[in-house]
Amino acid sequence: MLRRVLKLYADRGWSPVIGPELEFYLTAQNMDPNQPLRSPIGRSGRPETSRQIYSIDAVNEFDPLFEDIYDYCDMMQLEVDTLIHELGAGQMGIDFLNGDPLGMADNVFYFKRTLREAALKHDMYATFMAKPMAGEPGSAMHVHQSVRENASGRNLFSDAGGAPSKAFHHYIGGLQRYMPAAMALAAPYVNSYRRIVRHTYAPVNVQWGTDNRTVGFRVPVSRPEDRRIENRVIGSDANPYLAFAVTLACGYLGMMEQLEPTDITAGNAQHLDFELPQGLPEALRMLGAEDKLAEVLGQRFIDVYAAIKEQEHLEFMTVISPWEREHLLLHV
Repeated sequence: MLRRVLKLYADRGWSPVIGPELEFYLTAQNMDPNQPLRSPIGRSGRPETSRQIYSIDAVNEFDPLFEDIYDYCDMMQLEVDTLIHELGAGQMGIDFLNGDPLGMADNVFYFKRTLREAALKHDMYATFMAKPMAGEPGSAMHVHQSVRENASGRNLFSDAGGAPSKAFHHYIGGLQRYMPAAMALAAPYVNSYRRIVRHTYAPVNVQWGTDNRTVGFRVPVSRPEDRRIENRVIGSDANPYLAFAVTLACGYLGMMEQLEPTDITAGNAQHLDFELPQGLPEALRMLGAEDKLAEVLGQRFIDVYAAIKEQEHLEFMTVISPWEREHLLLHV
């Protein structure tokens, strides 16, 4: 599917550039899925109990693991960049260098496997679940994206004078118009939608803004040649090939249809209307109703994917959660 979307760009003489940022949690090993996850034990012998965003000391707690990870990534030529501590207890984030979408998807796919295997060797779990721990922020895969014109090498998102181009605004318009219908691919599991709730550091709508981390689509401050759009609605649990394909497809449709974005959002978008699906069944209904997206991605794939996800949700509905037993057993 990603190759199919990239061909649409290539036919117009364009090359998309992708830069993913992947969040994940380190946890103590958990042999019983009925028990909540706990933070792992670091070098100090103590579990992490507080939120230490951007803390170097908090990252250093797990230096033996991360030293192995960087060694493994060097051997595999995965081109990872900066590792930081995110907001959650035991939550980390890794940035990848910008590059070709297919190569970046390969890198993310291999990194996930490499990290999980390395964590096991250090008596920990590494998880890319969108929401693995109650009371902690979810994990996203933020995808920075821009488009290069092959003939000139220029960034299609900036005009000759360095200002945002029409293509830039149309790309955002496409993300706003089509990304809600693509969420079944960008948030592919029932757990994915536990992340997309208000006031949990995840976007709940498709607003856009400059250096605004409360919106679905953020425009980082940059030079004209580096102008890009960051899609913040995708979960870390998404398949990178599908996630890159759908975000590029949405932007492509926006440019082809010359869709105009909404007005820029300067304040906190968490208080604005909820514009993303709030569960997998709703996301699948929206995906099935979007003919233009299916045409770009391939109707046969969409049909098979939706059928599998509907069966997956049916299986989930046969499980009774602790919340239901706690709040309903003796009170209804």
